[in-house]
Amino acid sequence: MDKLLITGKKELKGEIFASGAKNSALPVLAASLLAESPMKVSNLPHLNDVTTMIELLGSMGIDIMLNEDMDVYVDASSIKNLNARYELVKTMRASILVLGPLLAKFHQAKVALPGGCAIGSRPVNLHIDAMRTMGASISLEGGYINAKSDGRLKGKTINFDPVSVTATENVLMAASLAEGETIINNAAKEPEVVDLADCLIKMGAQIKGQGTDKIVIQGVETLVGCDFSVMPDRVETATYLTAVAMTGGDIKIKGTRPNSVDSVVSKLREAGALIKSGEDWISLKMEINRPKATSLSTGPYPSFPTDMQAQFIALNSIANGTATVTENVFENRFMHVQEIARMGGKISLKGNTAIIQGIKDLVGAPVMATDLRASASLVLAGLVAKGTTQIDRIYHIDRGYERIEEKLNILGADIERIS
Repeated sequence: MDKLLITGKKELKGEIFASGAKNSALPVLAASLLAESPMKVSNLPHLNDVTTMIELLGSMGIDIMLNEDMDVYVDASSIKNLNARYELVKTMRASILVLGPLLAKFHQAKVALPGGCAIGSRPVNLHIDAMRTMGASISLEGGYINAKSDGRLKGKTINFDPVSVTATENVLMAASLAEGETIINNAAKEPEVVDLADCLIKMGAQIKGQGTDKIVIQGVETLVGCDFSVMPDRVETATYLTAVAMTGGDIKIKGTRPNSVDSVVSKLREAGALIKSGEDWISLKMEINRPKATSLSTGPYPSFPTDMQAQFIALNSIANGTATVTENVFENRFMHVQEIARMGGKISLKGNTAIIQGIKDLVGAPVMATDLRASASLVLAGLVAKGTTQIDRIYHIDRGYERIEEKLNILGADIERIS
């Protein structure tokens, strides 16, 4: 099993390009099931989750071609079965995203209950209840969701409580081919949801309100394939900006969307970073020795993202002062805290809040990744620690960061992947 060895205390400087967003790529690939004609999806990141989604589509008999630029051509007209098998689904929660398209296009689906990071309750009941409201009959048997509809799904009003990104996306796709009008209340506003809606509109869907908490979809009878480039990964961009805020130095990230990371940029400025941006680039320069302690509270977009909570606990662990970080999205997302404590971090937990007392130096130690974003926080901690940090179980980080050690080494880090 691969590990990362990080020798810390290296200032980071240089330029890198943002990768495509995993959380946009996965629903857009699922949306290809809806098309009557072939579809081209580009700017896909080289990530295990993306590979798994492509394998999942291929296992259904769908024709898929991949070129050297990581552009994927998908022709769903060749589909042979409507089964999302457990051996592919077990590692990736986003596999539930094929449920809506399969039901809408083929009126039938068998989808294994999904896996993914163990970061708390992320129930599939929102997806199932929404599909039932739209006319599907669904049973849960042997770890599978068995779903059928008698002809086209019916447009309905769907009220989400709580807000859910993947459930919003599933209904968006299902409603695009449903009969009549669907209204999603308390819809997720994330940029990746907007990206999926833009893709569906390019395929011929009629959608209004994406990016707000009320999305209205007028169902159409058919959708066609299109060429679509997924948006840049805002969490990757924010993670690398945070890394440089911790190590010192300066970075320019090209091919990104600065406005998608506004909430993180605000906190990085509070921590003492100098940040500039243009239409498709953002830069950060750190001129103080240690960042300032920065308290925050996570929430759905446009609030501070839960996917950056762990990275900011790492930042605050070496910051000047004491900060609180409150997690409002997932109830079990502090597993990285005990690993950073192994490196000397002074962090205590009180309910859903971490209290971090910043210290001057962390010390390298063997640590273990427990989920995707926890992995990133340990990499960031290793970058500023004295000595060498060994991170085990890094298959988590390979689910969400494209060539993380290569990109950081370009910036001057000392990271080696070992088996």
